[in-house]
Amino acid sequence: MKTKMNRQKYIAVIMLFLIFIALGCSNKNDKTPNQSLECNNCNVIIIGLTVLRADHLGSYGYLRNTTPNIDNIAAKSFVFKNAISSSSWTLPSFMSIFTSTYPSEHGVRNRYVINKKRREGNALKEPTPHDKTIANLKKLSPDIRTLAEVLNKNNYATSAFTGNAHLNRTYGHDAGFNTYYDSKPFGGFETTIPLALKWLGENKDHKFFLFVHGYDIHGRYELQKDSSRKFMDKNYHGYYTGAEEEQITLRNLSLDNGYVDLSEEDKKFWIDLYDSKLYDADQRLGKFFFELKALGILNNSIIIIMGDHGEELFERNRIDHGFSLYDELIHVPLIIYIPYSEQKRFIDKKIIVDEQVRTIDIMPTILDVVGINLDLDIKNQMKGTSLVPLVTGQHLNLDAISETDYIYRIFKRSLRKSDGWKFIYSLDTDEKELYNLNEDPEEKNNLIDKEPRMAYELEQELFRQMYGG
Repeated sequence: MKTKMNRQKYIAVIMLFLIFIALGCSNKNDKTPNQSLECNNCNVIIIGLTVLRADHLGSYGYLRNTTPNIDNIAAKSFVFKNAISSSSWTLPSFMSIFTSTYPSEHGVRNRYVINKKRREGNALKEPTPHDKTIANLKKLSPDIRTLAEVLNKNNYATSAFTGNAHLNRTYGHDAGFNTYYDSKPFGGFETTIPLALKWLGENKDHKFFLFVHGYDIHGRYELQKDSSRKFMDKNYHGYYTGAEEEQITLRNLSLDNGYVDLSEEDKKFWIDLYDSKLYDADQRLGKFFFELKALGILNNSIIIIMGDHGEELFERNRIDHGFSLYDELIHVPLIIYIPYSEQKRFIDKKIIVDEQVRTIDIMPTILDVVGINLDLDIKNQMKGTSLVPLVTGQHLNLDAISETDYIYRIFKRSLRKSDGWKFIYSLDTDEKELYNLNEDPEEKNNLIDKEPRMAYELEQELFRQMYGG
């Protein structure tokens, strides 16, 4: 009898333990909606901010109050804490986002296609005008279709208001858009948002896809006269003013020397400038969100807020982007708002998703949520995957590949595993780097010599995933 009672107690303890484990494994933010995320006939709004680092947003844990309006939207959205970009500069990054393909697949890896190789030593130098033609998606990869093309074919009115530069239409970014603005080089939201609102006023009664973009925090974006200068030190008396030519000089020094020699005070100036520009951009977005609500658009629109890539802010004594694939350049914010209603009951609170995702997953996620039936060609084209299963409680274990062939000076590829291992390979120098991000999130300790087997396996996997075989 006593043995039987002990056995019952033992079974009860085991059951309690299993219940405890189940509760612990459940979503820590009670985030699983437990229903379909379909939002058929919803509008789609993508807000892109170039050089936006994940770790400088309040909703991602930054101590400075740089993004109160973005954080306000994030409080009712899916917040992906570990989103990885396919590249570390704008041109290939956005082309990958809007095609769900890698730069090596869509082909728009640089501003130009080299017609005649011009090498000095091992480096491929910037070509002369006679050596090159503009890289254009439809010429390089005519069979690849963009998100705008797919949505346009499914009766969406499509428009984009961009800051030009590497989003100029000559590269093929305008494919599928009925309206495409790219008139002001390195333009910000102060230009693109009013144009977008004007377009919305004329098209809000039609199902639409809108892309609004700004270079507001880019080094080549000049501070506006009405800038808040919120985080800038009034007692700074150093050399720098934040002018465009200063940023270009520092960018070139970072490329030529591998570092810039700045005082701690000067480094702080540039970080303060970045945060102040971000705050100003957020204030402009606050007005945009207010107008969306006033127009009644928030109730039936999916809104995606994202960075195309990040920015080095002296983690390696450099500033700018494109010349590496470290996390400060490829770890970007990704916030997805899906309209809440009592009938559909999506979400009305912040839901944090910690699992690794990629910016190439944005296109398939949108097409899944709005309920578009995809043909086989599009399914085969997209290298990303819909994140709907992930946010409804499943696990995806997504590995992230990133590439940069930056202005014919840098040629790197990386594989960032979902389990925290990261491998970086330089095509031009054969340099290899290996990091355990779980123990070394700042990528300071290269384990290439200590973990040769892991490095070999990840190198093989990187090129297998990129090139097949």
